[in-house]
Amino acid sequence: MLRMFSTINGQVEQIEKPENGAWLCLSEPTDVELATVSQETGIDLADLRAPLDDEERSRVDVEDDYTMIIVDIPTVEERSGRDWYETIPLSIIVTQNLIITVCMQDTPVLHPFMEGTIRGFNTYMKSRFILQILYRNATMYLRYLRIIDRETDKLELRLRHSMQNREILMLLELSKTLVYFTTSLKSNEIVMEKLTTLSRIKQYPEDEDLLDDVITENKQAIEMANIYSGVLANMTDAFASIVSNNLNNVMRIFTIISIALSIPTLVFSMYGMNFQTGMLGMPLSDSKWGFLIVIVLAIAAGCLTAWFLARSRLFK
Repeated sequence: MLRMFSTINGQVEQIEKPENGAWLCLSEPTDVELATVSQETGIDLADLRAPLDDEERSRVDVEDDYTMIIVDIPTVEERSGRDWYETIPLSIIVTQNLIITVCMQDTPVLHPFMEGTIRGFNTYMKSRFILQILYRNATMYLRYLRIIDRETDKLELRLRHSMQNREILMLLELSKTLVYFTTSLKSNEIVMEKLTTLSRIKQYPEDEDLLDDVITENKQAIEMANIYSGVLANMTDAFASIVSNNLNNVMRIFTIISIALSIPTLVFSMYGMNFQTGMLGMPLSDSKWGFLIVIVLAIAAGCLTAWFLARSRLFK
């Protein structure tokens, strides 16, 4: 989808044809749209296609007629009725007359710019526009990190009552998301550092505070992602220990039951042998109630053994 915007009389309006100082937004672009923009702006088609690869790394490329900035932005993907978070590339291409953004999705990072709700936004101010996109991107990371933190708290409460494969897999998925976020944020930090020294992107005094805010927000997002990753790692280790302890408790119970049942089994096995009656016979073999007495004694011995083992320190 190709949409074009320009600031007219202080308001962001959508236009039909590109003009000086306009913003071209390519979201989920078709091959025809990419070819059209490439032909009209002189941008290499390969550079326009670069952010459509979800494995594309964050970087800054300086060409003769334009500068391309690629950063990773957070996005939400719905799977199995749940929202999962990942990162995708966003390209910001600055030419002498235009600023172009390319993304494989219609990202919410850019929606406030289209709606004109960003204070001080003007499509003519390309340097400020870049910083505003980076600031908006960092705040989106922080927002999603807080959502992940709340999801982690809910998952912890559920894991305390039931530890099924579904909860464990969700825990691993959140851990993977935080790894992606941390890697992307660090890559974006390198891009920001390069932008501060890039002569092609002019630095205006009135944008210094915004640049400081962008760097601060990005560092805060990195710290939060590292903290939450550590919390999830500790939680995973803790619940792995709980699962192992529960397994040990189950094995303890089965061991006690096995030992307790072995005593009646031994007694009944001995009485199953072909012994003669009389002096050399088995005790109570001549008694009328002998069979019942042997059963009661064997069961009592098994129960007594189970009680003793349950209270023993060896099985605690």
